[in-house]
Amino acid sequence: MTQPQRLLIIDFGSQVTQLIARRLRELNVYCEIHPYQRVSDAFLAEFAPQAVILSGGPDSVTREGSPRAPESLWTAGVPVLGICYGQQTMMQQLGGLVESGHGTAEFGRAFVTRKGADLEILDGWFQAGDEQVWMSHGDHVSKIAPGFEVYGTSPNAPFAITADPSRQFYAVQFHPEVHHTPKGAKLYENFVRLAGFTGDWTMAGYREEAIAKIREQVGDKQVICGLSGGVDSSVAAILIHEAIGDQLTCVFVDHGLLRKNEAAEVVKMFRDNYKIKLIAADESDLFLGALEGVSDPEVKRKTIGKLFIDVFQKYANQIEGAEFLAQGTLYPDVIESVSFSGGPSVTIKSHHNVGGLPEKMGLKLVEPLRELFKDEVRALGRELGLPASFIGRHPFPGPGLAIRCPGEITREKLAILREADAVYIDQIRKHGLYDEIWQAFAAILPMKTVGVMGDGRTYDFAVSIRAVTSVDGMTADTYPFTHEFLGETMTRIINEVKGVNRVFYDLTSKPPGTIELE
Repeated sequence: MTQPQRLLIIDFGSQVTQLIARRLRELNVYCEIHPYQRVSDAFLAEFAPQAVILSGGPDSVTREGSPRAPESLWTAGVPVLGICYGQQTMMQQLGGLVESGHGTAEFGRAFVTRKGADLEILDGWFQAGDEQVWMSHGDHVSKIAPGFEVYGTSPNAPFAITADPSRQFYAVQFHPEVHHTPKGAKLYENFVRLAGFTGDWTMAGYREEAIAKIREQVGDKQVICGLSGGVDSSVAAILIHEAIGDQLTCVFVDHGLLRKNEAAEVVKMFRDNYKIKLIAADESDLFLGALEGVSDPEVKRKTIGKLFIDVFQKYANQIEGAEFLAQGTLYPDVIESVSFSGGPSVTIKSHHNVGGLPEKMGLKLVEPLRELFKDEVRALGRELGLPASFIGRHPFPGPGLAIRCPGEITREKLAILREADAVYIDQIRKHGLYDEIWQAFAAILPMKTVGVMGDGRTYDFAVSIRAVTSVDGMTADTYPFTHEFLGETMTRIINEVKGVNRVFYDLTSKPPGTIELE
Protein backbone atom coordinates (compact mmCIF):
# COMPACT_ATOMS: atom_id res chain seq x y z
CA MET A 1 0.00 0.00 0.00
CA THR A 2 1.23 3.53 -0.76
CA GLN A 3 2.51 5.40 2.29
CA PRO A 4 0.00 8.13 3.26
CA GLN A 5 1.07 11.77 3.24
CA ARG A 6 2.78 12.56 6.53
CA LEU A 7 2.96 15.60 8.74
CA LEU A 8 5.56 15.94 11.50
CA ILE A 9 4.77 17.62 14.83
CA ILE A 10 7.94 18.67 16.66
CA ASP A 11 7.11 18.65 20.35
CA PHE A 12 8.63 21.31 22.58
CA GLY A 13 6.81 20.06 25.66
CA SER A 14 3.34 21.62 25.55
CA GLN A 15 0.66 19.95 27.67
CA VAL A 16 -1.69 20.05 24.67
CA THR A 17 0.57 18.78 21.88
CA GLN A 18 -1.57 15.64 21.58
CA LEU A 19 -4.54 17.85 20.75
CA ILE A 20 -2.71 19.11 17.65
CA ALA A 21 -2.46 15.54 16.42
CA ARG A 22 -6.11 14.93 17.24
CA ARG A 23 -7.21 17.92 15.18
CA LEU A 24 -5.14 16.75 12.21
CA ARG A 25 -6.33 13.14 12.44
CA GLU A 26 -9.90 14.49 12.35
CA LEU A 27 -8.98 15.93 8.94
CA ASN A 28 -7.75 12.47 7.79
CA VAL A 29 -4.16 13.70 7.86
CA TYR A 30 -1.58 11.25 9.16
CA CYS A 31 0.82 12.87 11.62
CA GLU A 32 3.38 11.83 14.20
CA ILE A 33 4.63 13.62 17.31
CA HIS A 34 8.37 13.51 18.01
CA PRO A 35 10.23 15.35 20.79
CA TYR A 36 12.58 18.03 19.53
CA GLN A 37 15.64 16.14 20.85
CA ARG A 38 15.01 13.35 18.36
CA VAL A 39 14.41 15.55 15.33
CA SER A 40 17.89 15.96 13.95
CA ASP A 41 18.68 17.02 10.40
CA ALA A 42 19.13 13.32 9.54
CA PHE A 43 15.79 12.39 11.12
CA LEU A 44 14.04 15.16 9.22
CA ALA A 45 15.51 14.01 5.92
CA GLU A 46 14.49 10.38 6.55
CA PHE A 47 10.98 11.19 7.78
CA ALA A 48 10.45 13.49 4.77
CA PRO A 49 7.31 15.24 6.04
CA GLN A 50 5.01 17.10 3.69
CA ALA A 51 4.59 19.79 6.36
CA VAL A 52 5.79 20.50 9.90
CA ILE A 53 4.11 21.98 12.97
CA LEU A 54 6.15 23.33 15.90
CA SER A 55 4.30 22.90 19.18
CA GLY A 56 4.16 25.14 22.23
CA GLY A 57 6.35 24.50 25.24
CA PRO A 58 7.25 25.64 28.77
CA ASP A 59 10.81 26.84 28.11
CA SER A 60 12.00 30.33 27.20
CA VAL A 61 13.60 30.94 23.82
CA THR A 62 15.73 33.58 25.53
CA ARG A 63 17.42 30.96 27.72
CA GLU A 64 20.79 29.72 26.47
CA GLY A 65 20.49 26.09 25.36
CA SER A 66 16.69 26.18 25.04
CA PRO A 67 15.02 23.90 22.46
CA ARG A 68 15.30 24.67 18.75
CA ALA A 69 14.02 23.23 15.48
CA PRO A 70 16.68 21.64 13.23
CA GLU A 71 18.29 24.23 10.99
CA SER A 72 17.63 22.15 7.87
CA LEU A 73 13.88 22.67 8.40
CA TRP A 74 14.10 26.22 7.10
CA THR A 75 15.52 25.08 3.75
CA ALA A 76 13.47 21.88 3.39
CA GLY A 77 10.92 23.61 1.19
CA VAL A 78 7.90 22.42 3.22
CA PRO A 79 5.17 24.52 4.92
CA VAL A 80 5.82 25.16 8.62
CA LEU A 81 3.36 26.34 11.29
CA GLY A 82 4.76 27.55 14.62
CA ILE A 83 2.50 27.68 17.68
CA CYS A 84 3.31 29.72 20.81
CA TYR A 85 6.87 28.56 21.67
CA GLY A 86 7.00 27.26 18.09
CA GLN A 87 6.37 30.79 16.82
CA GLN A 88 9.05 32.20 19.09
CA THR A 89 11.79 29.76 18.08
CA MET A 90 10.85 30.30 14.42
CA MET A 91 11.32 34.06 14.82
CA GLN A 92 14.55 33.68 16.81
CA GLN A 93 16.09 31.18 14.41
CA LEU A 94 15.17 33.18 11.31
CA GLY A 95 16.51 36.53 12.49
CA GLY A 96 13.73 37.98 14.66
CA LEU A 97 13.83 38.74 18.36
CA VAL A 98 12.04 37.35 21.41
CA GLU A 99 12.07 39.11 24.79
CA SER A 100 10.87 38.36 28.30
CA GLY A 101 8.89 40.63 30.58
CA HIS A 102 7.77 44.18 29.74
CA GLY A 103 4.19 43.36 30.80
CA THR A 104 3.33 41.50 27.61
CA ALA A 105 2.53 38.08 29.06
CA GLU A 106 -0.91 36.66 28.22
CA PHE A 107 -2.65 33.71 29.81
CA GLY A 108 -6.18 32.65 29.00
CA ARG A 109 -8.82 34.05 26.68
CA ALA A 110 -7.81 36.90 24.37
CA PHE A 111 -9.09 38.48 21.17
CA VAL A 112 -7.09 38.87 17.99
CA THR A 113 -7.70 41.75 15.58
CA ARG A 114 -7.05 41.35 11.89
CA LYS A 115 -4.23 43.36 10.34
CA GLY A 116 -2.76 43.64 6.87
CA ALA A 117 -3.65 41.85 3.65
CA ASP A 118 -5.65 38.65 3.19
CA LEU A 119 -3.90 35.42 4.15
CA GLU A 120 -5.11 32.02 2.92
CA ILE A 121 -4.43 30.24 6.20
CA LEU A 122 -6.95 32.64 7.77
CA ASP A 123 -9.79 31.85 5.37
CA GLY A 124 -12.99 31.84 7.43
CA TRP A 125 -11.50 34.01 10.18
CA PHE A 126 -12.49 37.58 11.10
CA GLN A 127 -15.81 37.36 9.26
CA ALA A 128 -17.62 38.97 12.18
CA GLY A 129 -14.78 41.01 13.70
CA ASP A 130 -12.17 39.97 16.23
CA GLU A 131 -11.55 36.27 16.91
CA GLN A 132 -11.34 34.64 20.35
CA VAL A 133 -8.15 32.67 20.98
CA TRP A 134 -6.37 31.03 23.92
CA MET A 135 -3.03 32.53 24.93
CA SER A 136 -0.38 31.04 27.21
CA HIS A 137 2.89 32.92 26.95
CA GLY A 138 5.28 34.85 29.16
CA ASP A 139 7.83 35.79 26.48
CA HIS A 140 6.81 37.74 23.42
CA VAL A 141 8.05 38.38 19.90
CA SER A 142 9.41 41.94 19.83
CA LYS A 143 10.78 41.86 16.28
CA ILE A 144 9.60 39.61 13.47
CA ALA A 145 12.08 37.82 11.21
CA PRO A 146 12.93 39.22 7.75
CA GLY A 147 10.33 38.28 5.12
CA PHE A 148 7.46 38.05 7.64
CA GLU A 149 4.45 40.34 7.88
CA VAL A 150 1.89 40.84 10.65
CA TYR A 151 -1.65 39.57 10.02
CA GLY A 152 -3.15 39.69 13.51
CA THR A 153 -2.59 41.44 16.83
CA SER A 154 -3.87 41.14 20.39
CA PRO A 155 -3.56 43.59 23.30
CA ASN A 156 -0.39 41.91 24.59
CA ALA A 157 0.87 40.25 21.41
CA PRO A 158 1.54 42.75 18.60
CA PHE A 159 2.69 39.83 16.46
CA ALA A 160 -0.12 37.37 17.32
CA ILE A 161 -0.25 36.13 13.71
CA THR A 162 2.73 36.44 11.38
CA ALA A 163 3.60 34.77 8.11
CA ASP A 164 5.98 34.63 5.19
CA PRO A 165 3.60 33.28 2.51
CA SER A 166 6.35 33.00 -0.12
CA ARG A 167 8.09 30.34 1.99
CA GLN A 168 4.83 29.04 3.48
CA PHE A 169 6.02 29.83 7.01
CA TYR A 170 3.17 30.68 9.41
CA ALA A 171 3.34 31.51 13.12
CA VAL A 172 0.72 32.20 15.79
CA GLN A 173 1.21 33.13 19.43
CA PHE A 174 -1.99 31.37 20.56
CA HIS A 175 -3.10 27.72 20.69
CA PRO A 176 -5.48 26.81 17.81
CA GLU A 177 -5.78 23.19 19.04
CA VAL A 178 -7.77 23.93 22.21
CA HIS A 179 -11.54 24.42 22.10
CA HIS A 180 -11.12 27.87 23.67
CA THR A 181 -9.97 28.97 20.18
CA PRO A 182 -13.31 28.36 18.43
CA LYS A 183 -11.96 28.65 14.87
CA GLY A 184 -8.70 26.84 15.56
CA ALA A 185 -9.82 23.76 13.65
CA LYS A 186 -10.44 25.94 10.58
CA LEU A 187 -6.88 27.28 10.78
CA TYR A 188 -5.48 23.73 10.81
CA GLU A 189 -7.78 22.79 7.92
CA ASN A 190 -6.46 25.73 5.91
CA PHE A 191 -2.84 24.87 6.73
CA VAL A 192 -3.02 21.24 5.60
CA ARG A 193 -4.90 22.28 2.45
CA LEU A 194 -2.16 24.80 1.62
CA ALA A 195 0.40 22.04 2.28
CA GLY A 196 -1.28 19.85 -0.35
CA PHE A 197 -2.77 17.18 1.93
CA THR A 198 -5.69 15.37 0.35
CA GLY A 199 -7.01 13.66 3.50
CA ASP A 200 -5.94 10.21 2.34
CA TRP A 201 -5.55 8.67 5.81
CA THR A 202 -8.64 6.56 6.49
CA MET A 203 -9.48 3.62 8.73
CA ALA A 204 -10.03 1.40 5.69
CA GLY A 205 -6.53 2.27 4.53
CA TYR A 206 -5.07 1.81 8.00
CA ARG A 207 -6.69 -1.61 8.28
CA GLU A 208 -5.19 -2.72 4.98
CA GLU A 209 -1.75 -1.38 5.84
CA ALA A 210 -1.80 -2.84 9.39
CA ILE A 211 -2.72 -6.31 8.12
CA ALA A 212 0.15 -6.21 5.63
CA LYS A 213 2.58 -5.13 8.37
CA ILE A 214 1.42 -7.87 10.74
CA ARG A 215 1.86 -10.54 8.08
CA GLU A 216 5.32 -9.23 7.21
CA GLN A 217 6.41 -9.04 10.86
CA VAL A 218 5.01 -12.38 12.02
CA GLY A 219 5.51 -14.60 9.00
CA ASP A 220 4.42 -18.15 9.89
CA LYS A 221 5.10 -17.84 13.64
CA GLN A 222 2.61 -18.05 16.52
CA VAL A 223 1.28 -14.98 18.35
CA ILE A 224 -0.12 -14.73 21.90
CA CYS A 225 -2.55 -11.94 22.76
CA GLY A 226 -3.45 -10.97 26.32
CA LEU A 227 -7.18 -10.36 25.99
CA SER A 228 -8.81 -8.25 28.70
CA GLY A 229 -12.20 -7.88 27.06
CA GLY A 230 -11.68 -4.13 26.71
CA VAL A 231 -11.91 -2.26 23.42
CA ASP A 232 -8.15 -1.90 22.82
CA SER A 233 -7.07 -5.51 23.26
CA SER A 234 -10.21 -6.75 21.51
CA VAL A 235 -9.70 -4.63 18.39
CA ALA A 236 -6.04 -5.63 18.32
CA ALA A 237 -6.97 -9.33 18.57
CA ILE A 238 -9.56 -9.19 15.80
CA LEU A 239 -7.24 -7.23 13.50
CA ILE A 240 -4.39 -9.70 14.07
CA HIS A 241 -6.75 -12.65 13.57
CA GLU A 242 -7.84 -11.18 10.25
CA ALA A 243 -4.17 -11.00 9.27
CA ILE A 244 -2.88 -14.42 10.41
CA GLY A 245 -5.90 -16.54 11.42
CA ASP A 246 -5.11 -19.54 13.62
CA GLN A 247 -1.54 -18.41 14.24
CA LEU A 248 -3.12 -16.25 16.98
CA THR A 249 -4.08 -17.57 20.40
CA CYS A 250 -5.71 -15.27 22.95
CA VAL A 251 -5.33 -15.72 26.71
CA PHE A 252 -8.17 -14.32 28.80
CA VAL A 253 -7.56 -14.33 32.55
CA ASP A 254 -10.64 -14.07 34.78
CA HIS A 255 -9.28 -12.66 38.03
CA GLY A 256 -12.66 -12.71 39.74
CA LEU A 257 -12.93 -8.92 39.59
CA LEU A 258 -14.95 -8.57 36.39
CA ARG A 259 -18.44 -7.15 35.96
CA LYS A 260 -21.58 -9.28 35.88
CA ASN A 261 -21.49 -11.90 33.07
CA GLU A 262 -18.40 -10.28 31.56
CA ALA A 263 -16.29 -13.44 31.33
CA ALA A 264 -19.06 -15.35 29.56
CA GLU A 265 -19.60 -12.48 27.12
CA VAL A 266 -15.90 -12.36 26.20
CA VAL A 267 -15.75 -16.10 25.58
CA LYS A 268 -18.91 -16.02 23.48
CA MET A 269 -17.73 -13.13 21.33
CA PHE A 270 -14.21 -14.34 20.60
CA ARG A 271 -14.46 -18.11 20.71
CA ASP A 272 -17.98 -18.58 19.35
CA ASN A 273 -18.54 -15.55 17.09
CA TYR A 274 -15.04 -14.84 15.77
CA LYS A 275 -13.70 -18.41 16.04
CA ILE A 276 -10.47 -17.17 17.60
CA LYS A 277 -8.41 -19.69 19.55
CA LEU A 278 -8.96 -18.69 23.17
CA ILE A 279 -7.65 -19.93 26.49
CA ALA A 280 -10.16 -18.77 29.11
CA ALA A 281 -8.49 -19.15 32.50
CA ASP A 282 -10.68 -18.88 35.58
CA GLU A 283 -8.16 -17.96 38.27
CA SER A 284 -10.59 -16.09 40.53
CA ASP A 285 -9.82 -18.27 43.56
CA LEU A 286 -6.10 -17.52 43.24
CA PHE A 287 -6.57 -13.74 42.96
CA LEU A 288 -9.26 -13.40 45.63
CA GLY A 289 -7.24 -15.59 47.98
CA ALA A 290 -4.20 -13.35 47.55
CA LEU A 291 -6.34 -10.25 48.17
CA GLU A 292 -7.94 -11.58 51.32
CA GLY A 293 -7.44 -9.12 54.18
CA VAL A 294 -5.76 -6.52 51.92
CA SER A 295 -7.21 -3.01 52.13
CA ASP A 296 -4.38 -0.74 50.92
CA PRO A 297 -5.22 0.27 47.31
CA GLU A 298 -1.63 0.27 46.07
CA VAL A 299 -0.98 -3.17 47.56
CA LYS A 300 -4.13 -4.39 45.79
CA ARG A 301 -2.90 -3.10 42.44
CA LYS A 302 0.59 -4.56 42.84
CA THR A 303 -0.79 -7.90 44.00
CA ILE A 304 -3.12 -8.12 41.00
CA GLY A 305 -0.41 -7.00 38.57
CA LYS A 306 2.18 -9.51 39.79
CA LEU A 307 -0.30 -12.39 39.85
CA PHE A 308 -1.55 -11.51 36.38
CA ILE A 309 1.95 -11.74 34.94
CA ASP A 310 2.57 -15.10 36.64
CA VAL A 311 -0.78 -16.53 35.50
CA PHE A 312 -0.44 -15.20 31.97
CA GLN A 313 3.02 -16.71 31.65
CA LYS A 314 1.75 -20.08 32.87
CA TYR A 315 -0.88 -20.29 30.13
CA ALA A 316 1.27 -18.65 27.46
CA ASN A 317 3.91 -21.34 28.00
CA GLN A 318 1.33 -23.88 26.84
CA ILE A 319 1.36 -22.36 23.34
CA GLU A 320 4.08 -24.04 21.33
CA GLY A 321 6.20 -22.02 18.95
CA ALA A 322 4.99 -18.62 20.13
CA GLU A 323 7.48 -15.88 19.23
CA PHE A 324 5.29 -12.79 19.47
CA LEU A 325 3.17 -11.12 22.14
CA ALA A 326 0.34 -8.82 20.99
CA GLN A 327 -0.68 -5.76 22.99
CA GLY A 328 -3.28 -3.03 22.55
CA THR A 329 -0.78 -0.21 23.06
CA LEU A 330 -2.18 3.14 21.84
CA TYR A 331 -0.44 6.24 20.52
CA PRO A 332 -0.84 8.26 23.75
CA ASP A 333 0.96 5.43 25.58
CA VAL A 334 3.82 5.66 23.08
CA ILE A 335 4.03 9.46 23.34
CA GLU A 336 3.79 9.59 27.12
CA SER A 337 6.38 6.84 27.57
CA VAL A 338 8.99 9.13 26.00
CA SER A 339 10.21 11.63 28.58
CA PHE A 340 10.32 15.12 27.08
CA SER A 341 13.06 16.17 29.46
CA GLY A 342 15.24 13.18 28.64
CA GLY A 343 14.83 11.67 32.10
CA PRO A 344 13.25 8.35 33.07
CA SER A 345 10.12 7.49 31.15
CA VAL A 346 6.79 7.67 32.89
CA THR A 347 5.21 4.28 33.56
CA ILE A 348 2.06 4.07 31.46
CA LYS A 349 -0.86 1.68 32.05
CA SER A 350 1.27 -0.61 34.21
CA HIS A 351 -1.71 -2.70 35.24
CA HIS A 352 -3.12 -3.01 31.69
CA ASN A 353 -0.15 -4.20 29.71
CA VAL A 354 1.86 -7.26 30.60
CA GLY A 355 4.83 -5.71 32.35
CA GLY A 356 8.17 -7.35 31.60
CA LEU A 357 6.71 -10.44 29.95
CA PRO A 358 8.13 -9.83 26.45
CA GLU A 359 11.71 -9.81 27.81
CA LYS A 360 11.03 -12.51 30.42
CA MET A 361 9.61 -14.93 27.86
CA GLY A 362 11.85 -13.90 24.98
CA LEU A 363 8.91 -12.62 22.92
CA LYS A 364 8.79 -9.85 20.34
CA LEU A 365 5.94 -7.33 20.48
CA VAL A 366 3.15 -6.90 17.96
CA GLU A 367 1.38 -3.57 18.58
CA PRO A 368 -0.92 -2.84 15.63
CA LEU A 369 -2.71 0.07 17.38
CA ARG A 370 0.34 2.03 18.48
CA GLU A 371 -0.33 4.77 15.92
CA LEU A 372 -3.96 5.32 16.98
CA PHE A 373 -5.83 7.43 19.52
CA LYS A 374 -8.71 5.90 21.49
CA ASP A 375 -11.44 7.26 19.24
CA GLU A 376 -9.54 5.96 16.20
CA VAL A 377 -9.39 2.49 17.76
CA ARG A 378 -13.18 2.62 18.04
CA ALA A 379 -13.37 3.68 14.37
CA LEU A 380 -11.13 0.76 13.41
CA GLY A 381 -13.36 -1.56 15.43
CA ARG A 382 -16.35 -0.36 13.43
CA GLU A 383 -14.35 -0.91 10.24
CA LEU A 384 -13.70 -4.49 11.42
CA GLY A 385 -17.40 -5.05 12.05
CA LEU A 386 -17.47 -5.16 15.85
CA PRO A 387 -20.95 -4.49 17.26
CA ALA A 388 -21.69 -0.88 18.22
CA SER A 389 -22.62 -1.92 21.76
CA PHE A 390 -19.12 -3.28 22.23
CA ILE A 391 -17.23 -0.47 20.50
CA GLY A 392 -18.90 2.14 22.69
CA ARG A 393 -18.21 0.41 26.00
CA HIS A 394 -17.09 2.61 28.85
CA PRO A 395 -13.46 2.22 29.99
CA PHE A 396 -12.86 -0.46 32.62
CA PRO A 397 -9.71 -0.54 34.78
CA GLY A 398 -7.22 -3.41 34.63
CA PRO A 399 -7.57 -4.25 38.35
CA GLY A 400 -11.32 -4.41 37.76
CA LEU A 401 -13.72 -4.12 40.66
CA ALA A 402 -10.84 -4.15 43.15
CA ILE A 403 -10.58 -0.37 42.90
CA ARG A 404 -14.34 0.07 43.10
CA CYS A 405 -14.37 -1.81 46.39
CA PRO A 406 -12.46 0.34 48.93
CA GLY A 407 -11.22 -1.53 51.95
CA GLU A 408 -11.07 -5.28 52.19
CA ILE A 409 -12.38 -7.27 49.22
CA THR A 410 -14.79 -10.10 49.94
CA ARG A 411 -16.90 -12.30 47.68
CA GLU A 412 -20.03 -10.91 49.35
CA LYS A 413 -19.08 -7.31 48.58
CA LEU A 414 -18.12 -8.18 45.00
CA ALA A 415 -21.47 -9.92 44.44
CA ILE A 416 -23.37 -6.89 45.77
CA LEU A 417 -21.23 -4.53 43.65
CA ARG A 418 -21.81 -6.54 40.46
CA GLU A 419 -25.57 -6.47 40.90
CA ALA A 420 -25.68 -2.76 41.80
CA ASP A 421 -23.48 -1.85 38.83
CA ALA A 422 -25.61 -3.96 36.47
CA VAL A 423 -28.82 -2.24 37.61
CA TYR A 424 -27.20 1.20 37.27
CA ILE A 425 -25.90 0.56 33.73
CA ASP A 426 -29.25 -0.97 32.77
CA GLN A 427 -30.95 2.24 33.89
CA ILE A 428 -28.56 4.36 31.85
CA ARG A 429 -29.16 2.26 28.75
CA LYS A 430 -32.95 2.26 29.21
CA HIS A 431 -32.93 6.04 29.34
CA GLY A 432 -30.74 6.29 26.21
CA LEU A 433 -27.89 7.99 28.07
CA TYR A 434 -25.08 5.45 27.74
CA ASP A 435 -23.39 7.00 24.70
CA GLU A 436 -23.53 10.49 26.23
CA ILE A 437 -21.44 9.35 29.19
CA TRP A 438 -17.71 8.62 29.02
CA GLN A 439 -17.69 6.38 32.07
CA ALA A 440 -20.30 5.29 34.63
CA PHE A 441 -20.00 2.76 37.42
CA ALA A 442 -21.07 1.81 40.92
CA ALA A 443 -18.77 1.39 43.90
CA ILE A 444 -19.44 -0.26 47.24
CA LEU A 445 -18.39 1.86 50.21
CA PRO A 446 -16.39 0.34 53.09
CA MET A 447 -19.14 0.80 55.64
CA LYS A 448 -22.57 -0.39 56.62
CA THR A 449 -25.38 1.93 57.63
CA VAL A 450 -28.62 1.54 59.54
CA GLY A 451 -31.74 1.97 57.45
CA VAL A 452 -35.44 1.31 57.60
CA MET A 453 -37.00 -0.77 54.84
CA GLY A 454 -40.71 -1.41 55.25
CA ASP A 455 -41.35 -2.14 58.91
CA GLY A 456 -37.85 -3.35 59.74
CA ARG A 457 -34.42 -1.98 60.44
CA THR A 458 -31.53 -2.98 58.21
CA TYR A 459 -27.78 -2.83 58.56
CA ASP A 460 -26.42 -3.03 55.03
CA PHE A 461 -23.86 -1.55 52.66
CA ALA A 462 -23.96 1.85 51.02
CA VAL A 463 -23.31 2.16 47.30
CA SER A 464 -21.95 5.14 45.41
CA ILE A 465 -22.81 5.72 41.75
CA ARG A 466 -20.72 7.90 39.49
CA ALA A 467 -20.94 9.17 35.89
CA VAL A 468 -18.63 11.53 34.05
CA THR A 469 -18.34 13.13 30.65
CA SER A 470 -15.06 13.69 28.85
CA VAL A 471 -14.04 14.92 25.41
CA ASP A 472 -10.62 13.30 25.26
CA GLY A 473 -10.15 11.38 28.50
CA MET A 474 -7.84 14.09 29.86
CA THR A 475 -10.38 15.82 32.11
CA ALA A 476 -13.83 14.85 33.32
CA ASP A 477 -17.02 16.45 34.64
CA THR A 478 -20.07 15.08 36.40
CA TYR A 479 -22.89 13.98 34.12
CA PRO A 480 -26.02 16.08 34.92
CA PHE A 481 -28.63 13.43 35.66
CA THR A 482 -32.14 14.62 36.46
CA HIS A 483 -33.51 14.17 39.98
CA GLU A 484 -36.13 11.87 38.52
CA PHE A 485 -33.50 9.59 36.99
CA LEU A 486 -31.45 9.47 40.19
CA GLY A 487 -34.50 8.75 42.31
CA GLU A 488 -35.65 5.96 40.02
CA THR A 489 -32.16 4.44 39.85
CA MET A 490 -31.56 4.56 43.60
CA THR A 491 -34.92 2.96 44.24
CA ARG A 492 -34.18 0.14 41.81
CA ILE A 493 -30.78 -0.59 43.36
CA ILE A 494 -32.18 -0.68 46.91
CA ASN A 495 -35.16 -2.81 45.87
CA GLU A 496 -33.30 -5.23 43.59
CA VAL A 497 -29.91 -5.66 45.22
CA LYS A 498 -29.88 -7.54 48.48
CA GLY A 499 -27.38 -6.07 50.94
CA VAL A 500 -27.78 -2.39 49.95
CA ASN A 501 -29.89 0.09 51.89
CA ARG A 502 -28.43 3.43 50.83
CA VAL A 503 -27.22 4.91 47.49
CA PHE A 504 -25.25 8.12 46.94
CA TYR A 505 -24.56 10.02 43.72
CA ASP A 506 -20.93 11.07 43.72
CA LEU A 507 -20.36 14.48 42.13
CA THR A 508 -17.00 14.29 40.35
CA SER A 509 -14.96 16.79 38.34
CA LYS A 510 -11.43 15.47 38.20
CA PRO A 511 -8.62 14.26 35.96
CA PRO A 512 -9.37 10.73 34.77
CA GLY A 513 -6.62 9.24 36.90
CA THR A 514 -8.74 10.01 39.96
CA ILE A 515 -12.14 9.14 38.52
CA GLU A 516 -11.91 5.64 39.99
CA LEU A 517 -12.20 5.30 43.74
CA GLU A 518 -8.77 3.79 44.45
